[in-house]
Amino acid sequence: MVNRFHALFLSFVLCAWLTPATGGGILDRLDQLSAGQRPQRVFLPSEEVFVFSHEEHEGAVTFRWEIAEGYYLYRDKMQFTATSPEFILGAPVLPPSEPKDDAEFGRVEIYRGTPSITMPVSGAGERRLRVTYQGCAEDGICYPPIKKNLGLTSAGQTPVTSATSSSVIGPSATDRIADELATRSLSATVGWFFVAGLALALTPCVFPMIPILSGIIVGQRQPVTPGRSFVLALIYVLAMAATYAMVGLVAGLFGRNLQALFQHPAVLVGFSAVFVGLALAMFGFFQLQVPSFIQSRAAATSRRQAGGSLVGVGMMGVLSAIIVGPCVAPPLAAALLYLSHQGSPVVGGLALFALGMGMGAPLLVLGASAGRLIPRAGAWMEPVKQAFGVAFLGLAIWFLERIVPPSATLALWAALLVGVAVYLGALEPLRDSASGWTRFLKGLGMVSLCYGIVLLVGAAAGAEDPLRPLAPLTAKTALSLSNFAAVKGVQQFDLAVTAARTEGKPVILDFYADWCLECKRLERNTFNDPIVQKRLEGFVLLRADVTAVDAADNALLHRFDLLGPPAVLFFNAQGEELRNHRLIGYLDPIEFGAVLASVHPR
Repeated sequence: MVNRFHALFLSFVLCAWLTPATGGGILDRLDQLSAGQRPQRVFLPSEEVFVFSHEEHEGAVTFRWEIAEGYYLYRDKMQFTATSPEFILGAPVLPPSEPKDDAEFGRVEIYRGTPSITMPVSGAGERRLRVTYQGCAEDGICYPPIKKNLGLTSAGQTPVTSATSSSVIGPSATDRIADELATRSLSATVGWFFVAGLALALTPCVFPMIPILSGIIVGQRQPVTPGRSFVLALIYVLAMAATYAMVGLVAGLFGRNLQALFQHPAVLVGFSAVFVGLALAMFGFFQLQVPSFIQSRAAATSRRQAGGSLVGVGMMGVLSAIIVGPCVAPPLAAALLYLSHQGSPVVGGLALFALGMGMGAPLLVLGASAGRLIPRAGAWMEPVKQAFGVAFLGLAIWFLERIVPPSATLALWAALLVGVAVYLGALEPLRDSASGWTRFLKGLGMVSLCYGIVLLVGAAAGAEDPLRPLAPLTAKTALSLSNFAAVKGVQQFDLAVTAARTEGKPVILDFYADWCLECKRLERNTFNDPIVQKRLEGFVLLRADVTAVDAADNALLHRFDLLGPPAVLFFNAQGEELRNHRLIGYLDPIEFGAVLASVHPR
C-alpha cells in the first residue's frame, strides 16, 4: 500500500510538470480614453510648439527641440531611421526625462523645455535620415506624429560601436540587454547572465528536465549516495550549459538557429522513442546497460548505471538543452544578438555558459539532496521506478505534441491517464477489509480514469487544449485565431504591409512554430483572451509560421534580427516597425494588453 502511494504521488506530481502551463490571469482593467469635453482654447501649430533643429559634429549629430510652455514630447515616440542604404546610426545619448500619467498613453516618459539628443553616425555615400516625434498639449490636443527628413553634409565620420540601421528611443528588452552586454565588464556580464539563468529556471522550459534527471538518479543499479547523485546532476548541467554556449556561438557566428533545426519531426520522433524505451525499462520489460565490450574496458564498475554511463548522462544533458527547452527568452536572445553584431565568441560563449549554469542550479540542488531524500534501495524502489516510467511516457507525448494534431495529443494523454488509473486499481473491486491507503489510491485512480475519459471525449470533439477538453462542446468558445493571415518569407510580408499601409492600419506580426511551446502558451492564454482580442480588432494581424525553418523562414527571421519564436512585432500605419514595443517570449494577457494600449490606444 505504501509502495503504491509512493508511485501514485510521484506519477501525479511528475505528470503535472508535463502539462502546459496555465498562465493566464484576467485582464481586469486597462486605461480608457477620456470621453469628456475639453475646454475650448486656441492651440499653436506643431511647427511653433516643437521647434526642431540639428547640428552636425565629427562623426555625430545633435538634435534639439524648443518646446513651448504647456506642451511636451513623448520619449518613446522619438525615432531615428537611416534612409540611405550605407548610412548607419548609433545608439542615441538621451537626456533625463520625467514620468507623467498621460490621459492618452498612460504612464509615459516625456521631455519639456529644450531637450537635446546626440547620436553617433557613420557610413560612406549619401547620409540621409528621418526623425519622427510626437507631443501633446498639457490640457488639450495631441498632435499627430511629425516627420523630418534630413540630409547631413558633414564629411567627418567615426566608426559606430553599436551599429543599426534604425535607432529607436526606448528599445525593446532584447535590445537593452544586448546594449548592456556590450558595455559591461566580462565578470559583470557573466554574473548577470547567471542570475538571468536562475530566473529562467522557473519557466516551463526547465521543468521537463527535472523528471529526466530524477529518472537518471532513480534508475541506478547501485545504492544512491549524495556524492554520486550530485556528480550525475553536475555532469547533466555542465553538458546542458556547454551546449547552450556552443549553440549560441554557432548561431551568432553563422546566423543559424540550431535549436530550431533540432525540432525536425524525425528528431522529435526519435527522442520520443528513446523515452518510450526508458519507460519500458522502468516497467521491467528489459534492462538498459552498456554493451559488454564497453563494460570490459570501463575503468570502474561504479561508472555504470541503469541509464547508461556518465557519458550517457552528459549526452542526455546535451539533448535536453537542444530539444527539451527551445525557448527564446530576452536574456538568451540578447546574448545571441550581441554575438551576431559584435562577433565576440569569448564573451558571448561565457555568458551563455553562465546562463545555462544558472538554469541548472535547481537541478544541482536536486542532485545534492537526492542521496539524502531517497532511502536505501529495496522493494519500495520498484513502484517508484514505475512512476518514473509514467513520467517518461508523458515526456514522449510532450515531444510528440509539437508535431502531431492536437486531438491526437489529447488521445495520447487520455491513454496514459487511463493506464495510470488501471495501475492504481480503479477497476478492481474494493474489499471491505481494504485499508485507508488502498481506498485513497483507488479514489485517485478513479479521478485519473474520469479525466482520461473526458480527454477522450474532447479528442473526439476536436478539442486542442488538455486543460479545456470540453471547450468545443460549450455554448461559447474563444474567438478563432483565423484572423491572423499567414505570410511566408520577406516578399509576402512586404506585400501584406503595403496593403495595410494603403488602408492606414497598424500591423502585428507574430512569429510562431509548432515546436515552440511558448508560442502555444501565448496563443492559448493571451491571444484567446476576450479583451485582448477586442483590442486586436484595430490591427492587421499577420503570422509567420517558421516551423519548417527553411530558406524563406530564415530570411524573414534575419530581416528582423530574430533567432526564433515566439516574437511579436508591431508596425505603425506607415509600415515602420515600433521596435521599442517588440516582444520576445511569453506575455500574459495583462502585460500584452498594456502593450496594445500603448501602441494603438482606442
